[in-house]
Amino acid sequence: MPRYETSQHHLVETVRWSPELGAERINDHILLSRGTTSSYLVVTDVGDVVINTGFAHQGPRHRERFEQLLGRPLNVRKILITQCHADLAGGWGAFADAGVETIVQRNFWSNQGDRKMLAPFFEPRRKAVLHGIVPDAQHALVVTYPQSLAPQNATSFADSHAFEIGGRRFETYSVPAGETTCSMIVWMPDDGVLFTGNMMGALYGAMPHLYTLRGDRDRSVPQFIRDVERIIELKPQLLCTGHDDPIAGVDQILADMTRLRDAVRHIHDETVKGMVAGTDMWTLMRDIQLPAHLQMAPGRGPVSWYVRAVWEEYTGWFRQEHTTELYSPPPHAIWPKLAEMAGGPAALTAEARRHLAAREPVQALHFIEIALAAAPNDKAAREAELEALEQLIDLTGGTTFDELGWLETKVREAQKILGRT
Repeated sequence: MPRYETSQHHLVETVRWSPELGAERINDHILLSRGTTSSYLVVTDVGDVVINTGFAHQGPRHRERFEQLLGRPLNVRKILITQCHADLAGGWGAFADAGVETIVQRNFWSNQGDRKMLAPFFEPRRKAVLHGIVPDAQHALVVTYPQSLAPQNATSFADSHAFEIGGRRFETYSVPAGETTCSMIVWMPDDGVLFTGNMMGALYGAMPHLYTLRGDRDRSVPQFIRDVERIIELKPQLLCTGHDDPIAGVDQILADMTRLRDAVRHIHDETVKGMVAGTDMWTLMRDIQLPAHLQMAPGRGPVSWYVRAVWEEYTGWFRQEHTTELYSPPPHAIWPKLAEMAGGPAALTAEARRHLAAREPVQALHFIEIALAAAPNDKAAREAELEALEQLIDLTGGTTFDELGWLETKVREAQKILGRT
């Protein structure tokens, strides 16, 4: 059995919804309510400002927590939503009192439309990767938005927006290479407090989510570097993310942001250098690593994915390696015939076993996938597939959540065909 599971990954605890918990005070006028993505409340003399609202089923509890801690009903005047995903926007209706102004980045509506339009496509992809943090019964929540959260009921901006309420100043800035192209950050300049939402992903100190296995619009790697530099220029004294505890201290925050920027820049620059030198993408994915001083915390995917994200941002999908990249049918359409010509699934599985013995699970899977195209229920091929997947899980070291999630899904599929639970 694999040594590592998504259930052991620290992301699970980071995004856990525990409705029995109460709100917490960050200081005398900022409150935190933890959720799948946390909600914040800023209290002013003339009304309250809400930053992110949780999933639809979490919004009412977020509000209740705030009111219990304050000992009074909320007087919500502004709602700021730092990106369109439903774990930030779904609970909007719980806070949308009469006269409330909602502020979003202008790409919010098109991105939200994508999530709704493609929900039947994305839902099984989410389950295949995120089953460890989103139970099956809750997957529909990822596209659940209040119907009245619409452009006519909100203020949207392109690059920046500012307002003052109750003597407190707020500035919002677009950071389009965050987790979505509608991501924004919220800056309170007089307080030195910055709210980033999920701009840097779900795990502070890890590599940002520059590519997601579940599928999403591409993030721009050079733009992400510029977005982080904007944070560095602000020099926040307190950083409030979508998860975990706030990070305090300008020196600590700047050190963290500088390491993050430099790590992403290293991957970008080394990939571009390789492209200019004529090195193929697969070699760069294998060879580019972060130096010791830029190592990041365990996150969502390996460095190789972000190398590929840089490559494909600049080139698109045609790598000019094979003419067949341009056409349908795909290569796997001929795999059953290729399996027959190779001597059948048994011969391919035997070759895969030789690679497994050498601890080369990816090479093994290339042969196994051809064998399974010819005989999806072949027991020997499925047994070899399980061993290859388990080797890949071990190679993750338990650090890359999305990679683990996908590999676990493929393990379960193989086990089901073999009649195991």
